Amino acid sequence: MTYKQFSIGIAKKAGAVIRKNFKHGMKKQWKSNDTPVTVTDTKINRMVIESVKKHFPQHDVLGEEESYRPNNSKFLWVCDPVDGTIPFSHGIPTCCFSLALVLDGQPIVGVVYDPFIGRLIYAEKGNGAFLNGKKIHVNKKSMDHSAISWESISTVDQIKAKYKNAFVFTFYSFIYGGMLVAMGEMVAALYTWNYAHDCASLKIIMEEAGGKATDLYGKDQRYDGKVRGMLVSNGKVHKQLLEIIQHHHRNYKNWN
Repeated sequence: MTYKQFSIGIAKKAGAVIRKNFKHGMKKQWKSNDTPVTVTDTKINRMVIESVKKHFPQHDVLGEEESYRPNNSKFLWVCDPVDGTIPFSHGIPTCCFSLALVLDGQPIVGVVYDPFIGRLIYAEKGNGAFLNGKKIHVNKKSMDHSAISWESISTVDQIKAKYKNAFVFTFYSFIYGGMLVAMGEMVAALYTWNYAHDCASLKIIMEEAGGKATDLYGKDQRYDGKVRGMLVSNGKVHKQLLEIIQHHHRNYKNWN
């Protein structure tokens, strides 16, 4: 089984679980970081681990809810079973499944699946990024009348003040916003936490779509452990957004 067959297949299975379990009054528990977890998160995470053990037994898994790393392998599947559990668990269909294959700290395969609209993005190093089989590319827009996904309450006011005609969205799902950047719908997306499962897939997807992906210092980083946040963009607006982020960096508690 190829990496493409495996990752797309598991993404579609995960999407079916997400759709089936999406309902009013969903039960959830709250983790120590004040984010919710549902049976959907844990079920999909376990499904990914069992699938990797079956098809790639020498590989390891880093998941949001559960990891499997007995091999100390240079191949690591990084999974967020439901990126956007906050909206998902509150009856809002804005979330996605995310999976990346990381080799020596760098993503070489990435898949993101929005099961409600049926948007599946797949990227493999050197082969481009594709939305439902059709090649995609970031746009070439400036911040003027553009949309960004900004998962940072502390700097939203600064962004709105500097770019008065930009449209600022907060999805509570960085990968969902990043998916829209890769599709050319938005110009940038920001993530200020330090979890690799929240951003690994976007590294390869963004670069294969012609965009830029860095940590919050504008540098490359590894995606097999803690990360230093992430900014993804069409490349054109990357530097100016980094300047705003770094100017207000003391507001962030989770960079390191």
